Order: sequence, then structure tokens, then C-alpha cells
Amino acid sequence: MATKKPAQEQPSLVPVLHQVSKIVSSKLTLDEMLGEVVGLAVQATACDACLVYLIDPATNEVVLRASQVPHATALGNLRMHVGEGVTGWVAEHKSVVALSSNATRDARFKLFQGLVEDTYEALLSVPLASAGDLVGVINVHHREPHEHTHDEIGTLVFIGEQLGVAIAKSFLQEENARLLEQTLEMRRELETRKLVERAKGILQRKRQLTEEEAYLRLREQSRRLRRPMKELAEAIILNEELDRQGGEEPKPEPGDAGEK
Repeated sequence: MATKKPAQEQPSLVPVLHQVSKIVSSKLTLDEMLGEVVGLAVQATACDACLVYLIDPATNEVVLRASQVPHATALGNLRMHVGEGVTGWVAEHKSVVALSSNATRDARFKLFQGLVEDTYEALLSVPLASAGDLVGVINVHHREPHEHTHDEIGTLVFIGEQLGVAIAKSFLQEENARLLEQTLEMRRELETRKLVERAKGILQRKRQLTEEEAYLRLREQSRRLRRPMKELAEAIILNEELDRQGGEEPKPEPGDAGEK
């Protein structure tokens, strides 16, 4: 009977839904996750091409980040403003667009040179969102006219909702890692400045130099010896400490060998 048709379609979606749950709870990198998104979209819609765009908060643009068909030069470079083209419209309105044929004739459509997908007949575009905030847009394309089924649209929307959360989490982790590295770099720079200041003081006292002359001496020796100023400063400080402990005559500072 006709009532059995949904039961025949449903099993094909079960692996997709399981895979979505697996990805959401995984520790995949962002690029790995996007690759999984593309694979799931292809599996769920039997499309001929899939493109994933992510929002760039700094510029309020959607940027191509992953695709089924290789786009080496376009990835990370192809950008459009929110509201621009079908993809930008989906990003702006956080709504689904399903075009079963003649996608290029849609009033919102914008052709991008180099994207063969823009010549395909059918387009399904779905937002990736997390807690109502836009994360990106996923597009699936069919070369020939294709009537998107309720299951196809529903599954892709589900993928967009669930993986939008996972991608947002990945964004947050990347931002936290960036901030941590920035903090560590600031600490390293502060530690270097402290060491250089201490080494300058030693040179000023031992060599009867001004602060500027001591700094220029350090910088000159750093360039000549091709060693970081931090290393030279540490060597000068260590030499000073050894002299104090041993009560010996001061040793030549790093780079002073042969100087009179």
C-alpha cells in the first residue's frame, strides 16, 4: 500500500542521523568536521555537488570553506556579503531556499566565475545555525532538475541545526586557543623585556654605558652573533651571578671576546 513508502525511505536516513550525533560529540578539527558535513549532505540528498560556507564575523561575509568538488583557489577566498546571492539571502534570513530547476533564473541568484556548481539546475540552500546565531550555509546542487523531497529538506535542516552547534563549538575552541597563545606570547615578550632590562643594567654598571648605549650593544651583538636578545641577556645575567658566587674577576660578556 502507499502507506509503506515512508517506511521504505526512513532506513536510508538512519545512518545519516547516527553520523550527525557522532560528529557532534567528536573531537574532529573544523576542517575534518566540514568534510563530514559535505559527506552527510551528499549521502542524504544524492546531490552532484555540495558547498559549505562559514560566516566571517569580522567582515559579515560568508566564505567558501569546503566542497565536494575541489576548489583549491576558491576555498577561503570566495566571499559574499550577507544578503548577496541565494547563499547570502539564506544567511540573512536564516531560511531554507529550495529551487528545483532553473536556479540561475531566481531573482536572488548571483553567478560566481569558477564555480561549475552555479551552472547546475537545482539548488537547496540551508543555514547552519547555533542557538539562533548564523554559523554558515550549506548548499547542495543537482545538475538536472530535481524536486527536493520533504525528507531531503528535513534531513539537511537537521544537519544544519546539529552541526551548526558543533561548528560553533569548534570556532570557540579555536578562538580560545588563539587567545591562549596570544597570552603566552605576551608573557614571553614581558619576560624578554625584563631580562633585557636587567642585562642592560649590568652593562651600564660594568661598561659605564648609558641605557641607550647598553641597549644598542645588546642589539648589535644579537645581530652579529645571530642569537636572540633574550639568549644574550640570559648569558649576561648568568655570568654576573657566577661572578658574585665565585668572587672572581668578571668574565668577558658574550660577544666581547677580543675587545680591548
